[in-house]
Amino acid sequence: MFSSAALVAGTASQAAADSSKVLPVSSVGDMVVDGVHQKIFISDPNLGKIVATDYSGTVLATAAGLPGVTGLALSGDAGSLYAAVPGADAVVSLETQTVTETARYVTGEGTDPQHLALAGGKIWFGYGNGDHGDIGSLDITGAEPVVTLALDAETNYSGAPRLAVSPANPNSIAAASSYYHRFKVGVYDVAAGTASRTARTADSVSNRSMINDLAYTPDGNRLITAGAGNQHFVWQTSDLAEVGSYASEYHGAAVAVAPDGTVAAGSDSAYGRDVFVYRPGEAASVRQYDFPGTGTSSGGDSLADGGLAWEPGGTRLFAVTTAYGASPRLHVLDTPTMSAPAITVNVPATAPLLKPLTVSGTVTASLPLPAGTPLTVTRYDVEAPQGKALGTKALGANGAFSFTDTPTAGGAVAYKVEYAGDATHNSAAAKAQVQVSRNKTALTLDRNGTTVNFNTPVWYTATLGPTYKNREVEIWADPLGPEPKRLLRRGTVNSEGKLAAQLKMTRDTWVSVTFAGDARNAPAEARSGVYTRAGVANTMSRHYRWTQISGVWYRTYHQTTDPLISAWHNSYPNRRTRLDLQVWYDGAWRNAGSQYFQLSSTGMAYVTLDGDGAAGYRFRVRAAYIDGYSYAGDNVNTTVYGAWQYFNFTR
Repeated sequence: MFSSAALVAGTASQAAADSSKVLPVSSVGDMVVDGVHQKIFISDPNLGKIVATDYSGTVLATAAGLPGVTGLALSGDAGSLYAAVPGADAVVSLETQTVTETARYVTGEGTDPQHLALAGGKIWFGYGNGDHGDIGSLDITGAEPVVTLALDAETNYSGAPRLAVSPANPNSIAAASSYYHRFKVGVYDVAAGTASRTARTADSVSNRSMINDLAYTPDGNRLITAGAGNQHFVWQTSDLAEVGSYASEYHGAAVAVAPDGTVAAGSDSAYGRDVFVYRPGEAASVRQYDFPGTGTSSGGDSLADGGLAWEPGGTRLFAVTTAYGASPRLHVLDTPTMSAPAITVNVPATAPLLKPLTVSGTVTASLPLPAGTPLTVTRYDVEAPQGKALGTKALGANGAFSFTDTPTAGGAVAYKVEYAGDATHNSAAAKAQVQVSRNKTALTLDRNGTTVNFNTPVWYTATLGPTYKNREVEIWADPLGPEPKRLLRRGTVNSEGKLAAQLKMTRDTWVSVTFAGDARNAPAEARSGVYTRAGVANTMSRHYRWTQISGVWYRTYHQTTDPLISAWHNSYPNRRTRLDLQVWYDGAWRNAGSQYFQLSSTGMAYVTLDGDGAAGYRFRVRAAYIDGYSYAGDNVNTTVYGAWQYFNFTR
C-alpha cells in the first residue's frame, strides 16, 4: 500500500530517562515534595494513609490510620508535614524524616477538613461539602491549639475550597470551589491572623465549574486554575479578573508553577495529551506528555487532581496518574522544559543494489531547529551490522533534509538519522529500512530424478556460480520417513565452484544444497529428488534335487513336500512384500496369483506352498516391493522386483 518506509522517533536519549513506578495506594488525594529530605508525600483517601517515597518512587515509609486523608502541606523548614483528615475531623502533624504522627488537632465535629495552606503563622484549611464550603484556621503557636471556623461564609464556596499560598507573599492565600455547584475563587490577606478577602471572582463568572487545582505565579500577581474545559485560566490576583489562559485538554486536573515561572498545565485526558509545559512568557508549550495506559480501559492513564509538582531546586517534574483496574503511578519527567524533536526518515520500500537512493525526512520541534543544524547519519547492513558512519548532513529549510546514498550491500539496509541535542533540545533519532535487491545466485545439484539400488553409495555434486564473497555451501539429505534431515557436508567450493558429498542410499531422498547468501548475492537452494529401490532378496528351500530344464535350473520337490519361500526387504514399520507366482502352461508363463505378506522387524517373510497335485508342473516365484501405502504399507522406497526362483514337483 505504501511506496516508502518510515519510522518516527518522538523522544530520544535524555527523554528516555523519564521513568514511572507503581505506588502502593488505591487513590490520590494530594502530593507535596520535600526538597530538604528529597521525599515525595502522597495521600491515599481510600486507604487512609500517606506514603513517602524517594524521587524515583521507591517507598520509604507509610503512615496509616488517617481516614480520608486528602490535603497536605509542608512546614517552611520541612520538619513537619500537615495532613487534612476529614474522617477524623482533624489536622494531623507528622515528622517528615520518620513519617510518624506527632500531633492531632481536632477541627470540630462534621467539619471534614480537606485542603491545607500554611501562611501568616497559621494552618488554613478548606472544609465543608458540596452545598457549602468555607475556610478555617488552626493556630498551634500557643499553649493550646485554637480553631476558628467560618472565615468567609459570604462567598459560599461549593465544596471544601482548595487553597494555595503566594510564593511572593507568605501572608496571602487563594481559595477556589472544589465542587461543581458554584464557581468561586477568592484571594485573602492573612497577615492579621484572620482571612481578609481582597478579591473575589465576579458572580458573572459562573460557567467554569469546579476547580481541581490552583497555583500562584512566582511574583504572586497571577493565579492559575485547573478545571473544566480545555484551558487553564489565568487570573489577576488584585481583582481576580481573567487575564489569559494556557491551552491544555479537557478536564484540567493539575497545575504547577516552577520558581522561574515555568508552568506545567495538566489534564485528565484519556485520549489526548496530559501535560503541557510552558516556558516563562511563551504562549506555546515547549513540551507535551501523553501518559500510556496501564489499566483495563482503552485510554491512557489519568492525571490525578493536584498530581503535578516541580522538584525543589531542580528541573524535574513529578506527576501522579491513576488508572481503572490498576494502581496509581509516580512519573518522573526528567527534562520537561526541553523541546523534544521528532524525526521522520523516509526511504523507498525497495531499491536496487549499487544504485543511488534518496533518504529524506523532517525534524520537527516545539522550538524549531535552524537550517544548517547538523544531523548524524549511520547506515546498517549485513556488512556493517554495528553501523557505518556516513558523516553529517545539514538540516534544510522548514526542518526538512534530503541526501543520496549508494547501498553497497543487499538485504535489509537501515538509515539512522540523529540529532545530538543542545541546551534547549533533547537528542533524537529515527531509523528507516529499505530492502535492497541482491544478485540472483546460480546454484545447481546433480542427480535429480535418478533411481538407484538400495545401499548404493552416490556422490552428489553442487555447483555454485559467481558470488561476491561467500563461497561456502551446505549439502543436506532429507530421507522420506521420520528420519531427520541431516547435514552431509559444509564447505567451500573449489575453483570450479564445485563441492561434492557422498550418501549411501537407503530410502527415497531429497538432497539439497543451500547457499546462505552474502552482501550482494541472494540466498539460494537447489534440490534433487533421488529414488532408491527397496532392498530385495528371495530364495527357496526343502527341495531334494536340482533339475535343469531348457537351460534353467529348477529346484525339484516331491509333491508331498511344502516348499519354503524366504523373502527379505530392508525393514520399515508395517512393510509388506508381494509374492508373485507363475506356472508354465501351454508354452508360456501364466500368472497363478499374487499375495502380500507382512514382514518381520528384520524385514523377513517366510511362506510355504502346498504342493499336493502339482506333480509334472513347473513354477516360478519372486518377491516384490510395490511403492505405496496401499501396497507395501509405506512409500519411502521405490518399487523393486526380486529374481525369479524356478521349481517343479515330482511324485
